Amino acid sequence: MEIEKEHIYITPTELENLNDAPFSGDEENGVSEERKSEINGNWIPATSITEAKINAKAKRRLRKNSSRDSGRGDSVSENGETLKIGVVPTSPKGKLLDRRSRSGKGRGLPKKGGAGGKGVWGTPGQVYDVEEVDIKDPNYDDDQENCVYETVVLPLDERAFEKTLTPIIQEYFEHGDTNEVSEMLKNLNLGEMKYSVPVLAVSLALEGKASHREMTSKLISDLCGTVVSKTDVEKSFDRLLKELPELVLDSPRAPQLVGQFIARAVGDGILSSTYIDGYKGTVDCVQARAALDRATVLLSMSKGGKRIDSVWGAGGGQQPVKHLVKEIDMLLKEYLLSGDILEAERCLQELEVPHFHHELVYEAIVLVLESTGEKTFKMILDLLKTLWKSSVITVDQMKRGYERVYCEIPDINLDVPHSYSVLERFVEECFQAGIISKPLRDLCPSRGRKRFVSEGDGGRVKLESY
Repeated sequence: MEIEKEHIYITPTELENLNDAPFSGDEENGVSEERKSEINGNWIPATSITEAKINAKAKRRLRKNSSRDSGRGDSVSENGETLKIGVVPTSPKGKLLDRRSRSGKGRGLPKKGGAGGKGVWGTPGQVYDVEEVDIKDPNYDDDQENCVYETVVLPLDERAFEKTLTPIIQEYFEHGDTNEVSEMLKNLNLGEMKYSVPVLAVSLALEGKASHREMTSKLISDLCGTVVSKTDVEKSFDRLLKELPELVLDSPRAPQLVGQFIARAVGDGILSSTYIDGYKGTVDCVQARAALDRATVLLSMSKGGKRIDSVWGAGGGQQPVKHLVKEIDMLLKEYLLSGDILEAERCLQELEVPHFHHELVYEAIVLVLESTGEKTFKMILDLLKTLWKSSVITVDQMKRGYERVYCEIPDINLDVPHSYSVLERFVEECFQAGIISKPLRDLCPSRGRKRFVSEGDGGRVKLESY
Protein backbone atom coordinates (compact mmCIF):
# COMPACT_ATOMS: atom_id res chain seq x y z
CA MET A 1 0.00 0.00 0.00
CA GLU A 2 1.58 3.17 -1.02
CA ILE A 3 1.51 6.08 1.38
CA GLU A 4 1.38 9.42 -0.14
CA LYS A 5 4.08 11.85 1.14
CA GLU A 6 2.88 14.97 2.79
CA HIS A 7 4.38 18.17 1.56
CA ILE A 8 4.65 21.11 3.97
CA TYR A 9 5.53 24.51 2.71
CA ILE A 10 7.76 26.79 4.85
CA THR A 11 8.75 30.38 4.56
CA PRO A 12 12.27 31.52 3.57
CA THR A 13 12.95 32.81 7.15
CA GLU A 14 12.41 29.39 8.69
CA LEU A 15 14.57 27.96 5.98
CA GLU A 16 17.50 30.20 7.02
CA ASN A 17 17.21 29.01 10.66
CA LEU A 18 17.58 25.43 9.53
CA ASN A 19 20.57 26.00 7.29
CA ASP A 20 23.15 25.83 10.12
CA ALA A 21 21.99 22.36 11.42
CA PRO A 22 24.91 19.85 11.49
CA PHE A 23 24.62 16.68 9.36
CA SER A 24 26.62 13.54 9.00
CA GLY A 25 28.21 12.63 5.71
CA ASP A 26 25.34 10.55 4.36
CA GLU A 27 22.68 12.84 5.64
CA GLU A 28 24.48 15.81 4.24
CA ASN A 29 24.50 14.26 0.77
CA GLY A 30 20.85 13.31 0.98
CA VAL A 31 19.76 16.60 2.37
CA SER A 32 21.77 18.51 -0.21
CA GLU A 33 19.60 17.02 -2.90
CA GLU A 34 16.45 17.87 -1.00
CA ARG A 35 17.81 21.42 -0.48
CA LYS A 36 18.22 21.77 -4.16
CA SER A 37 14.60 20.75 -4.69
CA GLU A 38 13.70 23.10 -1.82
CA ILE A 39 15.50 26.01 -3.34
CA ASN A 40 14.15 25.41 -6.76
CA GLY A 41 10.58 24.66 -5.72
CA ASN A 42 10.52 26.38 -2.30
CA TRP A 43 9.39 23.22 -0.48
CA ILE A 44 11.06 20.62 1.80
CA PRO A 45 9.98 17.17 3.11
CA ALA A 46 8.62 16.83 6.73
CA THR A 47 11.22 14.23 7.75
CA SER A 48 14.03 16.62 6.92
CA ILE A 49 12.42 19.38 9.01
CA THR A 50 12.12 17.13 12.04
CA GLU A 51 15.76 16.09 11.86
CA ALA A 52 16.86 19.67 11.36
CA LYS A 53 14.97 20.78 14.50
CA ILE A 54 16.60 18.07 16.59
CA ASN A 55 20.05 18.93 15.34
CA ALA A 56 19.48 22.66 15.83
CA LYS A 57 18.35 22.07 19.42
CA ALA A 58 21.41 19.99 20.16
CA LYS A 59 23.64 22.60 18.63
CA ARG A 60 22.14 25.37 20.78
CA ARG A 61 22.62 23.27 23.92
CA LEU A 62 26.25 22.67 22.99
CA ARG A 63 26.85 26.39 22.45
CA LYS A 64 25.26 27.24 25.78
CA ASN A 65 27.41 24.76 27.76
CA SER A 66 30.53 25.83 25.93
CA SER A 67 29.90 29.51 26.74
CA ARG A 68 29.17 28.71 30.42
CA ASP A 69 32.35 26.68 30.99
CA SER A 70 34.72 28.71 28.80
CA GLY A 71 36.03 30.92 31.63
CA ARG A 72 36.78 28.11 34.06
CA GLY A 73 39.69 26.68 32.14
CA ASP A 74 38.84 23.10 33.27
CA SER A 75 38.51 20.00 31.10
CA VAL A 76 37.81 16.37 31.79
CA SER A 77 40.28 13.71 30.71
CA GLU A 78 39.42 10.20 29.55
CA ASN A 79 39.80 8.91 33.11
CA GLY A 80 37.30 11.42 34.42
CA GLU A 81 39.94 13.67 36.09
CA THR A 82 39.62 17.37 35.96
CA LEU A 83 42.52 19.15 34.29
CA LYS A 84 43.45 22.80 34.82
CA ILE A 85 44.30 24.55 31.61
CA GLY A 86 44.81 28.16 30.66
CA VAL A 87 42.16 30.51 29.39
CA VAL A 88 41.13 29.64 25.89
CA PRO A 89 41.98 32.57 23.65
CA THR A 90 38.68 32.23 21.80
CA SER A 91 36.60 32.34 25.03
CA PRO A 92 34.83 35.55 26.10
CA LYS A 93 37.30 36.08 28.95
CA GLY A 94 40.22 35.61 26.63
CA LYS A 95 38.70 38.19 24.31
CA LEU A 96 38.53 40.68 27.20
CA LEU A 97 42.25 40.29 27.81
CA ASP A 98 43.05 40.56 24.14
CA ARG A 99 43.94 44.11 23.08
CA ARG A 100 43.44 43.47 19.38
CA SER A 101 40.56 44.90 17.51
CA ARG A 102 37.35 42.81 17.79
CA SER A 103 35.81 44.19 14.68
CA GLY A 104 37.61 41.59 12.60
CA LYS A 105 39.25 44.26 10.51
CA GLY A 106 42.81 45.46 10.37
CA ARG A 107 46.10 43.60 10.86
CA GLY A 108 45.56 42.48 14.44
CA LEU A 109 47.59 45.37 15.96
CA PRO A 110 46.75 46.86 19.40
CA LYS A 111 44.03 49.45 19.44
CA LYS A 112 45.10 53.09 19.25
CA GLY A 113 48.66 52.01 18.63
CA GLY A 114 49.05 50.76 22.23
CA ALA A 115 47.94 54.08 23.70
CA GLY A 116 44.50 52.91 24.75
CA GLY A 117 43.39 51.31 27.99
CA LYS A 118 43.19 52.24 31.64
CA GLY A 119 46.12 54.18 33.09
CA VAL A 120 47.76 54.82 29.71
CA TRP A 121 48.70 58.43 28.90
CA GLY A 122 49.58 57.95 25.29
CA THR A 123 52.09 56.23 23.09
CA PRO A 124 55.68 55.93 24.33
CA GLY A 125 57.72 59.06 23.58
CA GLN A 126 54.71 61.27 22.97
CA VAL A 127 55.28 64.92 23.95
CA TYR A 128 52.29 67.05 24.86
CA ASP A 129 52.23 70.71 23.95
CA VAL A 130 51.25 73.44 26.40
CA GLU A 131 47.51 73.55 26.57
CA GLU A 132 46.19 76.89 25.50
CA VAL A 133 43.61 78.59 27.66
CA ASP A 134 40.17 78.53 26.11
CA ILE A 135 38.58 81.93 26.56
CA LYS A 136 35.15 80.43 25.88
CA ASP A 137 35.54 77.98 28.75
CA PRO A 138 32.85 78.74 31.39
CA ASN A 139 35.51 78.29 34.13
CA TYR A 140 37.87 80.78 32.50
CA ASP A 141 39.05 83.59 34.80
CA ASP A 142 40.85 86.70 33.58
CA ASP A 143 42.77 87.09 36.87
CA GLN A 144 44.55 83.76 36.40
CA GLU A 145 46.74 85.13 33.61
CA ASN A 146 48.07 88.00 35.79
CA CYS A 147 48.55 85.82 38.89
CA VAL A 148 52.11 85.74 40.29
CA TYR A 149 53.17 82.79 42.45
CA GLU A 150 55.80 83.33 45.16
CA THR A 151 57.48 80.96 47.58
CA VAL A 152 56.29 81.52 51.13
CA VAL A 153 59.01 81.12 53.80
CA LEU A 154 57.63 80.46 57.25
CA PRO A 155 59.02 82.56 60.12
CA LEU A 156 61.63 80.87 62.30
CA ASP A 157 60.73 79.85 65.80
CA GLU A 158 63.17 80.19 68.71
CA ARG A 159 64.63 76.69 68.35
CA ALA A 160 65.05 76.84 64.58
CA PHE A 161 66.43 80.40 64.86
CA GLU A 162 69.36 79.38 67.07
CA LYS A 163 70.03 76.23 65.03
CA THR A 164 70.11 78.18 61.75
CA LEU A 165 72.02 81.33 62.77
CA THR A 166 74.71 79.80 64.97
CA PRO A 167 76.64 78.26 62.01
CA ILE A 168 76.29 81.54 60.07
CA ILE A 169 77.87 83.63 62.84
CA GLN A 170 80.59 81.07 63.54
CA GLU A 171 81.46 81.03 59.84
CA TYR A 172 81.55 84.85 59.90
CA PHE A 173 84.27 84.67 62.56
CA GLU A 174 86.36 82.85 59.95
CA HIS A 175 85.84 85.01 56.84
CA GLY A 176 84.77 88.37 58.37
CA ASP A 177 82.50 89.38 55.46
CA THR A 178 79.49 91.28 56.84
CA ASN A 179 77.86 91.56 53.41
CA GLU A 180 77.64 87.79 53.09
CA VAL A 181 75.98 87.52 56.50
CA SER A 182 73.53 90.27 55.56
CA GLU A 183 72.52 88.49 52.34
CA MET A 184 72.00 85.19 54.14
CA LEU A 185 69.83 86.82 56.81
CA LYS A 186 67.71 88.57 54.17
CA ASN A 187 66.81 85.19 52.68
CA LEU A 188 65.42 84.07 56.05
CA ASN A 189 62.06 85.05 57.47
CA LEU A 190 63.19 86.23 60.91
CA GLY A 191 59.78 87.61 61.81
CA GLU A 192 59.74 88.84 65.40
CA MET A 193 63.14 87.25 66.11
CA LYS A 194 65.16 90.06 64.49
CA TYR A 195 66.22 91.49 67.83
CA SER A 196 67.72 88.10 68.73
CA VAL A 197 70.42 88.41 66.04
CA PRO A 198 72.65 90.78 68.12
CA VAL A 199 71.87 88.74 71.24
CA LEU A 200 73.12 85.51 69.68
CA ALA A 201 76.17 87.21 68.15
CA VAL A 202 77.22 88.78 71.47
CA SER A 203 76.62 85.52 73.35
CA LEU A 204 78.95 83.66 70.97
CA ALA A 205 81.55 86.44 71.07
CA LEU A 206 81.73 86.33 74.88
CA GLU A 207 83.20 82.84 74.62
CA GLY A 208 85.59 83.82 71.81
CA LYS A 209 88.62 86.02 71.42
CA ALA A 210 89.01 89.78 71.43
CA SER A 211 89.13 89.77 67.64
CA HIS A 212 85.77 87.97 67.58
CA ARG A 213 84.27 90.69 69.78
CA GLU A 214 85.61 93.36 67.46
CA MET A 215 84.09 91.55 64.49
CA THR A 216 80.78 91.21 66.35
CA SER A 217 80.63 94.96 67.04
CA LYS A 218 81.31 95.62 63.37
CA LEU A 219 78.65 93.10 62.32
CA ILE A 220 75.96 94.68 64.51
CA SER A 221 76.86 98.12 63.18
CA ASP A 222 76.61 96.97 59.54
CA LEU A 223 73.36 95.04 60.05
CA CYS A 224 71.64 98.03 61.66
CA GLY A 225 69.41 99.63 59.05
CA THR A 226 69.41 96.66 56.65
CA VAL A 227 68.39 93.65 58.73
CA VAL A 228 67.67 95.10 62.16
CA SER A 229 66.56 98.55 63.27
CA LYS A 230 67.77 100.71 66.14
CA THR A 231 64.73 99.64 68.12
CA ASP A 232 65.76 96.02 67.66
CA VAL A 233 69.30 96.85 68.84
CA GLU A 234 67.97 98.48 72.03
CA LYS A 235 65.69 95.52 72.62
CA SER A 236 68.61 93.11 72.16
CA PHE A 237 70.76 94.89 74.77
CA ASP A 238 67.79 94.92 77.16
CA ARG A 239 67.63 91.17 76.85
CA LEU A 240 71.39 90.82 77.33
CA LEU A 241 71.22 92.78 80.59
CA LYS A 242 68.42 90.52 81.83
CA GLU A 243 70.34 87.36 80.90
CA LEU A 244 73.63 88.44 82.51
CA PRO A 245 73.18 86.19 85.60
CA GLU A 246 73.10 83.18 83.25
CA LEU A 247 75.91 84.45 81.00
CA VAL A 248 78.21 84.87 84.01
CA LEU A 249 78.12 81.11 84.58
CA ASP A 250 79.87 80.48 81.24
CA SER A 251 81.82 83.76 80.96
CA PRO A 252 82.84 85.30 84.32
CA ARG A 253 83.84 88.54 82.57
CA ALA A 254 80.44 88.89 80.89
CA PRO A 255 79.35 92.10 82.75
CA GLN A 256 82.50 94.01 81.70
CA LEU A 257 82.32 92.69 78.14
CA VAL A 258 78.63 93.53 77.73
CA GLY A 259 79.39 97.02 79.05
CA GLN A 260 82.07 97.38 76.37
CA PHE A 261 79.58 96.23 73.71
CA ILE A 262 77.12 98.89 74.90
CA ALA A 263 79.78 101.59 74.82
CA ARG A 264 80.88 100.55 71.34
CA ALA A 265 77.26 100.55 70.08
CA VAL A 266 76.75 104.07 71.44
CA GLY A 267 80.00 105.16 69.81
CA ASP A 268 78.93 103.65 66.47
CA GLY A 269 75.63 105.53 66.60
CA ILE A 270 73.37 102.46 66.56
CA LEU A 271 72.37 102.92 70.21
CA SER A 272 70.97 106.11 71.71
CA SER A 273 73.30 108.11 73.95
CA THR A 274 70.47 108.28 76.52
CA TYR A 275 70.17 104.50 76.68
CA ILE A 276 72.28 104.19 79.83
CA ASP A 277 70.50 107.11 81.52
CA GLY A 278 67.20 105.26 81.22
CA TYR A 279 68.46 102.53 83.60
CA LYS A 280 69.62 104.86 86.39
CA GLY A 281 67.99 103.93 89.67
CA THR A 282 65.97 101.08 88.14
CA VAL A 283 68.52 98.24 88.04
CA ASP A 284 68.48 95.67 90.84
CA CYS A 285 70.78 93.09 89.24
CA VAL A 286 74.41 93.39 90.32
CA GLN A 287 75.78 92.14 87.00
CA ALA A 288 73.63 94.55 84.97
CA ARG A 289 74.71 97.45 87.16
CA ALA A 290 78.37 96.51 86.64
CA ALA A 291 77.87 96.40 82.87
CA LEU A 292 76.23 99.84 82.79
CA ASP A 293 78.98 101.30 84.99
CA ARG A 294 81.62 99.90 82.65
CA ALA A 295 79.89 101.47 79.65
CA THR A 296 79.59 104.81 81.45
CA VAL A 297 83.31 104.89 82.25
CA LEU A 298 84.30 104.08 78.67
CA LEU A 299 81.99 106.73 77.24
CA SER A 300 83.28 109.37 79.66
CA MET A 301 86.83 108.61 78.47
CA SER A 302 85.88 109.03 74.83
CA LYS A 303 85.14 112.78 75.09
CA GLY A 304 81.46 113.07 74.42
CA GLY A 305 80.68 109.63 73.05
CA LYS A 306 82.79 109.65 69.91
CA ARG A 307 83.47 106.43 68.04
CA ILE A 308 85.41 104.01 70.25
CA ASP A 309 87.62 102.00 67.90
CA SER A 310 90.07 100.69 70.47
CA VAL A 311 87.59 99.26 72.96
CA TRP A 312 88.61 95.74 71.90
CA GLY A 313 92.10 96.66 70.76
CA ALA A 314 93.64 95.97 67.38
CA GLY A 315 93.29 92.22 67.27
CA GLY A 316 95.97 89.75 66.25
CA GLY A 317 98.60 90.61 63.69
CA GLN A 318 97.09 94.03 63.08
CA GLN A 319 98.77 95.32 66.24
CA PRO A 320 102.03 97.23 65.77
CA VAL A 321 105.25 95.46 66.73
CA LYS A 322 106.20 98.06 69.33
CA HIS A 323 102.86 97.57 71.04
CA LEU A 324 103.32 93.79 71.10
CA VAL A 325 106.84 94.07 72.51
CA LYS A 326 105.54 96.35 75.24
CA GLU A 327 102.68 93.98 76.08
CA ILE A 328 105.02 90.99 76.32
CA ASP A 329 107.46 92.94 78.51
CA MET A 330 104.64 93.91 80.87
CA LEU A 331 103.40 90.31 80.89
CA LEU A 332 106.80 89.00 82.03
CA LYS A 333 107.23 91.65 84.70
CA GLU A 334 103.74 90.98 86.06
CA TYR A 335 104.50 87.26 86.14
CA LEU A 336 107.73 87.81 88.10
CA LEU A 337 105.73 89.77 90.67
CA SER A 338 102.72 87.46 90.97
CA GLY A 339 104.15 84.09 89.98
CA ASP A 340 100.79 83.10 88.38
CA ILE A 341 101.68 80.96 85.37
CA LEU A 342 98.04 80.43 84.29
CA GLU A 343 97.41 84.18 84.18
CA ALA A 344 100.55 84.69 82.09
CA GLU A 345 99.43 81.95 79.70
CA ARG A 346 95.97 83.52 79.37
CA CYS A 347 97.39 86.96 78.66
CA LEU A 348 99.71 85.53 76.02
CA GLN A 349 96.84 83.77 74.26
CA GLU A 350 94.72 86.94 74.33
CA LEU A 351 97.34 88.73 72.26
CA GLU A 352 96.45 86.35 69.39
CA VAL A 353 99.93 86.50 67.88
CA PRO A 354 101.21 82.89 67.79
CA HIS A 355 103.69 83.94 65.11
CA PHE A 356 105.31 86.40 67.57
CA HIS A 357 105.78 84.08 70.56
CA HIS A 358 109.51 83.96 69.86
CA GLU A 359 109.65 87.48 71.29
CA LEU A 360 108.50 86.17 74.67
CA VAL A 361 111.21 83.47 74.62
CA TYR A 362 113.84 86.07 73.74
CA GLU A 363 112.73 88.58 76.38
CA ALA A 364 112.46 85.85 79.05
CA ILE A 365 116.04 84.63 78.46
CA VAL A 366 117.34 88.21 78.49
CA LEU A 367 115.67 88.72 81.89
CA VAL A 368 117.50 85.63 83.16
CA LEU A 369 120.83 86.96 81.88
CA GLU A 370 120.26 90.40 83.47
CA SER A 371 119.06 89.03 86.81
CA THR A 372 121.35 88.38 89.74
CA GLY A 373 119.32 85.91 91.77
CA GLU A 374 118.12 82.35 91.43
CA LYS A 375 114.42 83.29 91.74
CA THR A 376 114.16 84.76 88.26
CA PHE A 377 116.15 81.84 86.86
CA LYS A 378 113.74 79.23 88.25
CA MET A 379 110.54 81.19 87.49
CA ILE A 380 111.45 81.74 83.83
CA LEU A 381 112.44 78.09 83.54
CA ASP A 382 109.05 77.01 84.96
CA LEU A 383 107.20 79.43 82.65
CA LEU A 384 108.88 78.17 79.49
CA LYS A 385 108.39 74.57 80.59
CA THR A 386 104.65 75.13 81.16
CA LEU A 387 104.14 76.98 77.88
CA TRP A 388 106.04 74.20 76.07
CA LYS A 389 103.99 71.39 77.57
CA SER A 390 100.68 73.18 76.89
CA SER A 391 101.78 73.73 73.25
CA VAL A 392 101.15 77.46 73.53
CA ILE A 393 104.66 78.03 72.21
CA THR A 394 105.53 75.79 69.26
CA VAL A 395 108.88 74.18 68.41
CA ASP A 396 109.60 76.72 65.70
CA GLN A 397 108.89 79.72 67.94
CA MET A 398 111.00 78.28 70.76
CA LYS A 399 113.91 77.66 68.40
CA ARG A 400 113.73 81.16 66.89
CA GLY A 401 113.77 82.72 70.36
CA TYR A 402 116.92 80.85 71.38
CA GLU A 403 118.65 81.58 68.05
CA ARG A 404 118.01 85.29 68.49
CA VAL A 405 119.71 85.16 71.89
CA TYR A 406 122.64 83.24 70.41
CA CYS A 407 123.09 85.90 67.74
CA GLU A 408 122.94 88.88 70.14
CA ILE A 409 124.90 87.41 73.05
CA PRO A 410 128.07 89.36 72.11
CA ASP A 411 126.21 92.65 72.46
CA ILE A 412 124.48 91.50 75.63
CA ASN A 413 127.83 90.52 77.09
CA LEU A 414 128.98 94.13 76.87
CA ASP A 415 126.36 95.10 79.44
CA VAL A 416 126.30 91.80 81.37
CA PRO A 417 129.85 90.44 81.75
CA HIS A 418 128.84 86.96 82.95
CA SER A 419 126.11 86.42 80.34
CA TYR A 420 127.96 83.56 78.59
CA SER A 421 128.21 81.40 81.67
CA VAL A 422 124.62 82.12 82.72
CA LEU A 423 123.38 81.34 79.21
CA GLU A 424 125.26 78.03 79.13
CA ARG A 425 123.78 77.03 82.46
CA PHE A 426 120.25 78.07 81.49
CA VAL A 427 120.43 76.26 78.16
CA GLU A 428 121.61 73.09 79.88
CA GLU A 429 118.73 73.27 82.38
CA CYS A 430 116.24 73.75 79.52
CA PHE A 431 117.69 70.73 77.74
CA GLN A 432 117.36 68.63 80.89
CA ALA A 433 113.72 69.78 81.24
CA GLY A 434 112.98 68.77 77.63
CA ILE A 435 112.25 72.28 76.41
CA ILE A 436 114.90 72.33 73.67
CA SER A 437 116.61 69.65 71.61
CA LYS A 438 120.23 68.54 71.70
CA PRO A 439 121.18 70.21 68.36
CA LEU A 440 119.79 73.51 69.66
CA ARG A 441 121.75 73.11 72.89
CA ASP A 442 124.97 72.44 70.98
CA LEU A 443 124.54 75.72 69.10
CA CYS A 444 124.89 77.67 72.32
CA PRO A 445 128.02 79.88 72.03
CA SER A 446 130.74 79.82 74.67
CA ARG A 447 133.21 82.59 75.47
CA GLY A 448 136.84 81.74 74.53
CA ARG A 449 139.82 82.87 76.59
CA LYS A 450 142.72 84.97 75.37
CA ARG A 451 145.89 83.23 74.14
CA PHE A 452 149.34 84.56 74.88
CA VAL A 453 152.50 84.65 72.77
CA SER A 454 153.98 81.75 74.71
CA GLU A 455 151.18 79.52 73.37
CA GLY A 456 152.37 80.05 69.76
CA ASP A 457 149.69 82.34 68.43
CA GLY A 458 152.17 84.84 67.12
CA GLY A 459 151.12 87.50 69.54
CA ARG A 460 147.61 87.68 68.17
CA VAL A 461 144.53 87.61 70.40
CA LYS A 462 141.87 85.08 69.45
CA LEU A 463 138.41 86.56 69.14
CA GLU A 464 135.54 85.19 71.17
CA SER A 465 134.08 82.15 69.54
CA TYR A 466 130.49 82.02 68.52
